[in-house]
Amino acid sequence: MKDFSVNSIFLFAAAGLVVVFVVVQSVFFLVKAWKRAGELGIARDTLKRVVKGSAVFTIAPAISIILGVITLSKFLGLPLPWLRLSVLGALTYELPAATTAANALGIPIAQGVADPKVYSTIAWVMTLGIMSGLIIITFFSQKIHKGLNKIQSRDKSWASIFNAALFMGMISAFLGMIFAKITTGIVGWIPVFIMLISSVIMLVCGYFVKVRKVRWLEDYAISISMLLSMALSIPVTNLLS
Repeated sequence: MKDFSVNSIFLFAAAGLVVVFVVVQSVFFLVKAWKRAGELGIARDTLKRVVKGSAVFTIAPAISIILGVITLSKFLGLPLPWLRLSVLGALTYELPAATTAANALGIPIAQGVADPKVYSTIAWVMTLGIMSGLIIITFFSQKIHKGLNKIQSRDKSWASIFNAALFMGMISAFLGMIFAKITTGIVGWIPVFIMLISSVIMLVCGYFVKVRKVRWLEDYAISISMLLSMALSIPVTNLLS
């Protein structure tokens, strides 16, 4: 147990192997797509513009991914967050899953993991939890899609309400974590204040996108909101703690 490290060479090698495989797979399909586009007669200049545009607009989500890796690395080391957020995971899932598992084990999220059993448990919770989405998509996505189309064909207004309700249900799961500790005093309200700050920033970005027609901002609004709200969380926490 004394030799265990969340940043061990073995974990870096294992994570790196998976990431390299995914990168190679992506390059493989990129080459296949490029060749197929040529067969369909699509101009090379058009393909170059598509590739350049796609590369530029991956910067925004990449910033969010880097923030997630940095956030989780303090607790779980670098290899596991790097693996999860490079391949399949998202910060909106990974952090709550890790936090929930750590709380169940009585380990503060701010404290680094030193026990391999705790580390393994958290990794399994994060992995098994997100696998449910893959299973549902693989076996039931077609039925779900047909069901939604059926509802929309009968009543578009009800279909819109139903989709909004599904979305709000997902958001409610995260709101539970934000409001969980408001009874502990002013410190427990810090997540709520940060959420409100983030919401205001998103509203400002939405104003510039919709009213001022600053279209490029649409792809960076989430990253800007995350960066500014995380930066502002430091003075807010210092002020209220």
